[in-house]
Amino acid sequence: MYWSALVLTALAACLPLSTTGAVHLHGRDINAPLLDSYDYIVVGCGISGLVVTNRLSEDPSVNVLCIEAGDPDHYEPIIQDPVYVGADIGGIYDWDLSTTPQTQLDGAARPMPQGKVLGGGSILNAMCWNRGGQDDYDAWAALGNPGWDWEGMLPYFIKVIRYSFNVFSQGMLTMLRAKHTRLYTQRTLLESIRSTTTQLFMAHLDLCKSAIRDFFTHNQVSLPPQEFGIAYDLSANLFAALNYLGVPTEFDPNDGSSAGAAFVPTDLDPNNQTRSDARRTYFDPYVSRSNFHVITGQHVTRLLVEGVGSNYEVSNPTPGGNENGNGMNGMASNEGFGFGPGGSTPALDNSTALPRVLRRQSPSMSNLRITGFAANASDVRRNITASREVIVAAGSLHSAQLLQLSGMGPSSLLNSFAIPVALDLPGVGNNLQDHCLVGTFYPYNNLSYPMPTELTINATYNAQAELEYNTFKTGPWTAGSPNALAFNPLPLISNNSASILGGANDQAPTAYLADGLDPTIIAGYTLQKQSLVRRLAETTVASYEIINNNAGSLTVAVMHPFSRGQCYISSADPFEPPSIDPRWLTNPVDRQVLIEALLFNRQILASPPMLPLQAAQFVPTVDADEAAINQIINSGIRTEFHPSGTCAMLPLEQGGVVDPHLRVYGTQNLRVVDAGIFPMIPAAHLQAVVYAVAEKVSLVQQAQGRR
Repeated sequence: MYWSALVLTALAACLPLSTTGAVHLHGRDINAPLLDSYDYIVVGCGISGLVVTNRLSEDPSVNVLCIEAGDPDHYEPIIQDPVYVGADIGGIYDWDLSTTPQTQLDGAARPMPQGKVLGGGSILNAMCWNRGGQDDYDAWAALGNPGWDWEGMLPYFIKVIRYSFNVFSQGMLTMLRAKHTRLYTQRTLLESIRSTTTQLFMAHLDLCKSAIRDFFTHNQVSLPPQEFGIAYDLSANLFAALNYLGVPTEFDPNDGSSAGAAFVPTDLDPNNQTRSDARRTYFDPYVSRSNFHVITGQHVTRLLVEGVGSNYEVSNPTPGGNENGNGMNGMASNEGFGFGPGGSTPALDNSTALPRVLRRQSPSMSNLRITGFAANASDVRRNITASREVIVAAGSLHSAQLLQLSGMGPSSLLNSFAIPVALDLPGVGNNLQDHCLVGTFYPYNNLSYPMPTELTINATYNAQAELEYNTFKTGPWTAGSPNALAFNPLPLISNNSASILGGANDQAPTAYLADGLDPTIIAGYTLQKQSLVRRLAETTVASYEIINNNAGSLTVAVMHPFSRGQCYISSADPFEPPSIDPRWLTNPVDRQVLIEALLFNRQILASPPMLPLQAAQFVPTVDADEAAINQIINSGIRTEFHPSGTCAMLPLEQGGVVDPHLRVYGTQNLRVVDAGIFPMIPAAHLQAVVYAVAEKVSLVQQAQGRR
């Protein structure tokens, strides 16, 4: 079926007429005066934005501009050093967003951290690198997205990394063999890796020997050299406990069969044991590329669509503006990644506007071209022309917000804020999914086991570790994020799985969705639910994750949520944050999975391999009944920082926003490239997936640009 299209001629962005000061990176002023027109304009310089900009600018005949609302980091230790992972959440590089009050839980709002910095979420995240399961991507393809199955994604997963096997730790192998030799009767860890990832990686290197850029743009992915010998010995106890209870060890967490316990690598540069993020791999080595333009500290207010008017708020400065998105006055919060129990932030005060009826356009009948950004709400807006394409890569929350501000979204929502409707796309802002987690607290009392908490309670030990890291790049400071994780299938951990599965299967598709959804959204969710039910029954598909901090927290997180949320504009003012309602656990299946996960934690702690650690079960307590567990869930739910799905790659009749080429339905030259396009969230930490998606669509764009 052919869809006539909107066309963007300029990026409706707001920029001051002159920038306030130069920002020099590696000798180049990245905030140099702008051209009037670019071939491509990319909104958002996070993971996907920098990947796409980098790849498009490989063609020296085109000019590419990437616009970032945040600023560059300054290589601060809190960003680069693994030991500080999570410490910068809520700081100056965070949008400082919050959800709406979650009335289905305890009525409180929650933080929703998102990177506002050159490099986006790769600057703030926990650095975990895994792809998810083959089933995740085969499910994408089955929903009407040819080429997005596991085989279609695998070349791009491989393309984005340089894996360092020398630090995949002989020490880890020796330690695990010594403690639990039965794990290695079939094959050794290194043999498994060499039989899968190594062959694929070397095959890829053979394909790109002549392209030196492929060497530099690979993210460094590795494990800290001392991780398992110093800080994380307890991982062996956990893996043995899981094996004892029937959960297998997944020797290679990135081979597509991801269910089970696994050591998950991190985006860590093995040469200096620092964070390997999107900026340092896709921008810094290319800063001298003359057609690779980046401007920071500028907020895109809308995309200008030919023939469609604007609303006053996005086109005109507003005195004062608001402070949202500036972090907490430069200070990070102490909530970190929420791997333990903690408090909540106050609820947002969402404003509303009087509705006004405006015209409704169908994506199947439009032929519009999109055209035009500001440092703050009081700056003069400036339009910048894109002659070929505009790529929105602002993250799943802000991309949906930007499309809605530009007149593309549910017409009823746009009408309520007097925004002229360019395209009635009900899917924009709907289908929001997230991995929600619940922290636990089971402190280990056997202090003969080294634990990472020693760094916070023993100043002498921490000082020695800091000196070792700064001098040799070894020791406990190299081991920041949890790497010994488990992605557990429900049937392997619960005797109630058949009952839960039966209840999920019997649900009407609309039973737990928000009211008033467009029929296309319901049609899309109906097919998603069928896929979720089928995979919930599998013993090889993860239903939840255990995040092990090796100090007494076995945080649990839903991996394949049945619940669906929404991200809508809260105002026609582009500087007001969107209204983010993840609607965590509105579908009871997700709550039941968490209950079973927390009950399984008891079995883990009571198993023979874990008994020597002498865990004290405080949250939840060892005798907590279901009511008490539900209370802990209601107060403890947090995000795992994986919002996705708001601009879903689905057929239009299923509530889709983009097609399999990630082009927005009804447009000729507008794409969305970020986690918002995921039709269903995979059982993974999402950065590897976003890198691969951006690499995949960049190849399409390069091919089309040569026509």
